[in-house]
Amino acid sequence: MYTEDELLPISALQHLLFCPRQCALIHLEQAWSENALTAGGRVLHDKVHNAEDEICGDVFVARGLRLRSLSLGLTGIADVVEFHPVQGGEEPGGATPPGAVALPGRAGLWRPYPVEYKRGRKKFGDCDNVQLCAQAMCLEEMLSCQIPAAALFYGKTRRRTVVPLGEPLRRITAQASASLHELIAAGRTPPGQYSAKCDSCSIFDQCMPKQTATPAASAYIKKALAEIRKS
Repeated sequence: MYTEDELLPISALQHLLFCPRQCALIHLEQAWSENALTAGGRVLHDKVHNAEDEICGDVFVARGLRLRSLSLGLTGIADVVEFHPVQGGEEPGGATPPGAVALPGRAGLWRPYPVEYKRGRKKFGDCDNVQLCAQAMCLEEMLSCQIPAAALFYGKTRRRTVVPLGEPLRRITAQASASLHELIAAGRTPPGQYSAKCDSCSIFDQCMPKQTATPAASAYIKKALAEIRKS
């Protein structure tokens, strides 16, 4: 269990899974610069966060909801959390159905459903799914509920991708969170390991991956995640 002072950004999980060196440069050395990709993503998130909460049909849509998990040691802001009404209300005996929560000032019971907005299109790998799963796990801890699925909305395709939040993804998310805390606690930036994805990184010039490239932590992280998926 972590303390409030030890909480790290949920967004750092995506940086870690993309590249441990990028993560350390951003979160240890405060290195940052924007390119067209990061600027587009920032504009999209600002637009979503700054919109008002609303009712769409019978769904309550909360925007910019602050999240926290002391068990994962993470904090952040959810782009959108939809609350869907539970049909039929309480179960026999007054029990709350699994996954249902009460909302202050609103009658009935509701099921939370996080939706994370991304600028581009669906990526290979786990980084988007892990970030979304971490948001859901924060909500579960905060609201004492169960969230079996969530969604990613990709701006390029204008479509949602439903993400089942099963046990394998939850294990990967918990391990990524632990690895993030280990990286930050160590206080050392891993050496670079150049690959094609480096060319799209906004901090390429600060990183200089071709000059610092050695077999390093990124290979270790990928191997560890692969072993988790197999288990």
